[in-house]
Amino acid sequence: MQIREFATQDWDQVWSIVEEVVRAGDTFPYDPALSADEAYRIWVEAAPGRTVVAVDGERVLGTAKMGANRPGPGSHVATASFMVAADGRGRGVGTALCRDAVDWARRNGYAGMQFNAVVETNRSAVQLYLREGFTVIGTVPGAFRHPSLGRVGLHVMYREF
Repeated sequence: MQIREFATQDWDQVWSIVEEVVRAGDTFPYDPALSADEAYRIWVEAAPGRTVVAVDGERVLGTAKMGANRPGPGSHVATASFMVAADGRGRGVGTALCRDAVDWARRNGYAGMQFNAVVETNRSAVQLYLREGFTVIGTVPGAFRHPSLGRVGLHVMYREF
């Protein structure tokens, strides 16, 4: 597996992943009715942000986007989001994408990385981030409408560099 910069020709495969994750509605706080055009505008980061893909040959297994968490006085803290195809899960794709994002943020002088909305019932993501040195700073109770569990919390997670 290789992680590389997103290229326009990757979009069809990236959209398949984004669509699958968003339509499931259980791990990501995007509108399940999101269109491909809306998703492109949200997911593909303009410089100085970055969007990457994890590939096995020509197959996109996962994708990540990263950049400043906030503009102005908050721009010294990075953020990132990750999505992995269903058949890529459990193969280290998410871990590789997370490590790549942390390395990118460090290289670019960020003081830390913050995840603003990690669904607390997304155990695999929460455990991955904890293993990679993030901590749960707080949880907003009931902030996410899970399709089968009802309202569950959203974690804010942080890692200082």
